[in-house]
Amino acid sequence: MILGHAARSLREHGTIGSVTLQDSAFLRACRRQPVPHTPVWFMRQAGRSLPEYRKLREGVAMLDACARPDMIVEITLQPVRRYNVDAAIFFSDIMVPLKAIGVDLDIKPGIGPVVAHPVRDLAGVRQLRGLEPDDVWYVTEAVRALVTELGDRPLIGFAGGPFTLASYLIEGGPSRHHEHTKAMMYGAPDLWAELMQRLSAITLEFLRVQIAAGASAVQLFDSWVGALSPEDYQASVLPYSSWIFAQLAEFDLPRIHFGVGTGELLGLLSQAGADVVGVDWRVPLDRAVQRVRPDTALQGNLDPAVLFAPWSVVAERTDDVLARAEAADGHVFNLGHGVLPTTDPAVLERLVEYVHTRTAV
Repeated sequence: MILGHAARSLREHGTIGSVTLQDSAFLRACRRQPVPHTPVWFMRQAGRSLPEYRKLREGVAMLDACARPDMIVEITLQPVRRYNVDAAIFFSDIMVPLKAIGVDLDIKPGIGPVVAHPVRDLAGVRQLRGLEPDDVWYVTEAVRALVTELGDRPLIGFAGGPFTLASYLIEGGPSRHHEHTKAMMYGAPDLWAELMQRLSAITLEFLRVQIAAGASAVQLFDSWVGALSPEDYQASVLPYSSWIFAQLAEFDLPRIHFGVGTGELLGLLSQAGADVVGVDWRVPLDRAVQRVRPDTALQGNLDPAVLFAPWSVVAERTDDVLARAEAADGHVFNLGHGVLPTTDPAVLERLVEYVHTRTAV
């Protein structure tokens, strides 16, 4: 609580007067250090809820947008300009590295990722080659440009977790029950292991590319692991997530782990090795503190649907999140999942200002 308010620049990278990137409230909170205010960013802050995003994306398919450096940079910066969030999240999609290695897939509006040929046998698994940096040259170019633009504001890189990627590949698209995925996991453990090893290596390389280009932190989105019991997660997913986080340790930057519906898995998500564990809205943060490892910061966890209620309710629920977060050694304010498409941007802007003001030292 000893720092003054961080200086701001969207043009210079590195030291800004006496303030550096490492002084940012976001990075300090991730490292459980004193902060000038609770930092704020929102999952899916760059995207559907912003009219300027929808205008820019007119006539451009999602995966095409994710492969254009100029568009990646502009979309990533849009919420920074509008909301004054404490960190930018790289605009991309968890399916980008799979598309880059030749998987026949598309992201269909209103549906999500759709894989033309689901991967359900050894031949399909072995067609998944490793990711090379040149496969995603546009990521490197965009991250470098963003680091220059953001200056003392951190850029968060991200990738999809191996279970979530496996589910999309095996099911062929979004799934409520993950029946084909679980059938492989339960009934063909050797095939499952090979698939998870390949996906873990692809995920790690995608994160390394972003880090090498200048990302200040990374988040592993394993969105669908909440579909698993703790026993199944521990046996069939934890070893691979742990390997990814262990490989990232050499970079000495904050590593965030997040999944949806993971209240019963928070301890295991923490055990995987992240510095920060994201918590969805189902578990109060003071309870989450009791489930994760000691010396772990928390991220979250306002219910995204609360933003549609009157402002008095938003403020009340935000106060509750902040009060419960006092039990944590470090806290990054976020939603309990992504910004919903019809969210009013003015509410998000007001929320950032509210959190900053309420927690300012």
